[in-house]
Amino acid sequence: MNRRMGTRLFWAVLAGAAADLAGLGLIAAAAWLITRAAEQPPLAALSVAIVATRAFATGKGVFRYAERLTGHDVALRAQAGTRESLYEALIPPQRPRHGGADLLSRMVDDTDAVQDLLVRCLLPAAAAAIAGLAAVVIGLTILPVSALVLVAGLVLAGVLLPMGTAAAARRWSARIAPARAALAGRVADLVHGSADLAAYGADDEALARAQAAGEALAGLERRQARVHAAALAGGTLVQGLTVAGVVLLAQGAGADSVGTAVLALTSLVAFEPVLPLAAAGERMAGITAALRRLREVRASAPAVTEPAAPGPRPEAPLTVEIDDLVVRHPAPSHEERAGRPALDGVSLRLTPGRRVAIVGPSGAGKSTLLAALMRLVEPESGRVRVNGVDLRDLDGDDVRALMTGLTQDPYIFRASLRDNLRLAGPGADDEALRRAVRDARLEEWVERTGWDAELGEDGRTVSGGQLQRLALARALLYDPPVLLLDEPAEALDEETADRLMGDLLDVTRDRTTLLVTHRLKGLELVDEVIVLEEGRVVQRGHHDELVSTPGYYRDLWESEVLTRR
Repeated sequence: MNRRMGTRLFWAVLAGAAADLAGLGLIAAAAWLITRAAEQPPLAALSVAIVATRAFATGKGVFRYAERLTGHDVALRAQAGTRESLYEALIPPQRPRHGGADLLSRMVDDTDAVQDLLVRCLLPAAAAAIAGLAAVVIGLTILPVSALVLVAGLVLAGVLLPMGTAAAARRWSARIAPARAALAGRVADLVHGSADLAAYGADDEALARAQAAGEALAGLERRQARVHAAALAGGTLVQGLTVAGVVLLAQGAGADSVGTAVLALTSLVAFEPVLPLAAAGERMAGITAALRRLREVRASAPAVTEPAAPGPRPEAPLTVEIDDLVVRHPAPSHEERAGRPALDGVSLRLTPGRRVAIVGPSGAGKSTLLAALMRLVEPESGRVRVNGVDLRDLDGDDVRALMTGLTQDPYIFRASLRDNLRLAGPGADDEALRRAVRDARLEEWVERTGWDAELGEDGRTVSGGQLQRLALARALLYDPPVLLLDEPAEALDEETADRLMGDLLDVTRDRTTLLVTHRLKGLELVDEVIVLEEGRVVQRGHHDELVSTPGYYRDLWESEVLTRR
């Protein structure tokens, strides 16, 4: 937390404490005023108490508003800072090993915990401590022995009870979290698998399982709610017993009615900021777990090490030289040893305008090679040079500006077609957009759909071929000096894949391109084909040369030819 944030937090705590103190002063002054007025003294004797009562009443509202204003300002700023640091940890080259619903939960729910930590826990606890201390001082002034009873009650309600609710919350969370995950899984099956469930007549059974999971979760939550209610009741009971004890002590000590009333009402009001701490203790258990998960993301080791003093970005045209590159993915856990290298001594040279295709079975290291070129993974040994400059001496953003392109799983955002394209070129004019769409062979679809048509999240409103072509248009609009294409025809039917590959090979003519593919049709147009197996280069050459040579490439080519007949 920086110095400015600390100053804002100080003022928030001060305003909250002032509001609670004003409430305490209001009750004390009102109690004195009412009991003293019953004795019918001269009006002048009550004037100070009357003014104080009004001042405390007004001040309580003003200070409470200031506390809400400054407290939420601090909380929202802290939450924004936490989200910013989390976003920075998510983008390359820092790639934490989290994803899907877990990552979404960390980005949304867990960052909200930062706000709750300040607004629901720290600020109320600080204000309650200050108000409780003031109440004890008042008790010491009027009847010292009553202060001991008040301290005991405040410690029980404000310290021990929240500690108990926090411990209970941790135990219940350990039981509720798996039940909630089980219910989420059942609901996901119902939503995403509804067609299959209906087709095989399994929908009733699936619905029954989901209902059973919901009932199990509801039962656990009801029992947790009873614990919460018992904690609130316990706090109220402590409050009542403390006030009763203070009154009995005051009467036993012979205190007058004014002093007894002030002590009783002051003790009663002293618990007002303390009683919510039981709920804060319960919430604190979830907050600490959320903060721990956020630290795990931020503490994830970066996939690559950025240079301390990055060199200047090389100018196009680019020559990319890969010399004896070895990349080994980290082991899943510290106890496991890393396996064989994903890339084991790969070398190639990509000169301006040259097109090279990388083929091989799944797990051969094709996508890892592209990741190494974009500085998303750290090589164990070997070098990648761009115009003679070592890739490790360049800033990661500069590297990806030089070499990027079409990923294996392109993402289409919930936005207009125009905005989805402008992700790669925010300043692109309409002519540049039209040219990219024309080169990607999407003109007809765009004319039919319209530039302002909103596309569904993750391309749900486009076909597989349109999704890939739209991603290709985005890559062409970005226009990197070296175009990297990772399985552009993946998961497409034969006809669509053939058309896409044909158009892609046509549009990349005279453009420096590295193409990863499992389809061999059309590769006679590229300058060189490299075959990878288990991270090693096992064959390389022109398509015609590899087809005439026994090996993996010819076997795959013959299998593809037979499949097309």
